[in-house]
Amino acid sequence: MPRYSYVAMDSRGKETKGTLDVASQNEAINRLKEMGYFPTKVVEDKGKAKAAKGGAKGKKKGGQMEINIPFLSGRVKSKVLSVFTRQLATLVDAGLPLLRGLRVLEKQEVNPTLRRIINDLAISIEGGSTFSEGLAQHPKIFNRLFVNMVKAGELGGVLEIVLARLAEFMEKAEKIKAKVKTAMFYPVAVMIVAVGILAILLVWVVPRFKSIFEEMLNGAPLPAFTEFVLGISDTVAHNFLAVIGGVIGFFLFLTFFKKTKFGRRMIDSFKLKMPVLGSVISKVAIARFTRTLGTLVSSGVPILQALTIVKETAGNVVIGNAVAQIHESVKEGETITAPLEACKVFPPMVVSMVDVGEQTGALPEMLMKIADNYDEEVDNAVTAMTSLLEPVMIVFLAVIVGSIVIALFLPLITLIDQLGSA
Repeated sequence: MPRYSYVAMDSRGKETKGTLDVASQNEAINRLKEMGYFPTKVVEDKGKAKAAKGGAKGKKKGGQMEINIPFLSGRVKSKVLSVFTRQLATLVDAGLPLLRGLRVLEKQEVNPTLRRIINDLAISIEGGSTFSEGLAQHPKIFNRLFVNMVKAGELGGVLEIVLARLAEFMEKAEKIKAKVKTAMFYPVAVMIVAVGILAILLVWVVPRFKSIFEEMLNGAPLPAFTEFVLGISDTVAHNFLAVIGGVIGFFLFLTFFKKTKFGRRMIDSFKLKMPVLGSVISKVAIARFTRTLGTLVSSGVPILQALTIVKETAGNVVIGNAVAQIHESVKEGETITAPLEACKVFPPMVVSMVDVGEQTGALPEMLMKIADNYDEEVDNAVTAMTSLLEPVMIVFLAVIVGSIVIALFLPLITLIDQLGSA
């Protein structure tokens, strides 16, 4: 990702300089404005681009060799970031100064990318910047949700509470993601095995039986179902590379189609309406929406800014568009409940609970209760889905393999009948 050097003025008129790792100059300017700066100069740092052409680089620090490999460096897994946030929250809550806490975590961090970023954050704070301003300089690692919550915590003097909420938010998100991945592992594994067995049978096993049948039946016609299976086998065996290419092409098409605005909307809409899986994906999306919004509002982030962040982190275009409608309605002075109900994405129970939260002035608490409730529903739905998919996949595999076996045995039955009648 390009790096942009900037010169900006803060609210007190003091000049500050630094760099940002962002995709474009406009994004760098917007990021500086979010940090509370007034940019006077933003240019791409060509030095980084030239250094990147050198390929992998080794950097020695503290007696350790750090290796940065293109396309692999610069990434921090969400689980690692969650652990860092929880540890920092614990240190700050224990009364340790933020800067000292960062230095402690830097020494024990094993991830080289995160260790480098922690060092950058510490240097930024030593230079007079706030923690949120330092975080905003690393948008690839810390999203707007993270930055804005920390900023709200700094303004309210409750940074340790906000960090704890962030850690809890990230931990629950990881927990849900892990449950869904675990549930999908079994059917995906069965499908891979089924496709592998099917390919072996159609490419190598069935063609051998075809020559045997021709010799045994002496030109007599084969059963229709056997002819059908042999026809599929011939097509796959004689066009094996074309079939593989077609499958790869289909997945490439889906990948590019998903990157288009229309394609993303179609795929995300289909995900929410899928049989069996659609219910789980919908519950995950609603839990994510309510927990994100509840966490932001309870941390002191203004509702309109919170809705903008929720839209960007929704993970689903349909949910994101619904949140955009809510944002526009709230901007006009309306309540959240009316547009929430009008978009027809959220169940009546969610709308009713949000309505009660607005009327009682306890919207953040109600949103967190909805999130907890849907987290539990996701857990139950994943368990039920796993229980349902296991027998379905076993039956599917049995039908596929069994059909091929039956097709191969039908000519033998015909031959036995002919011998019996003779």
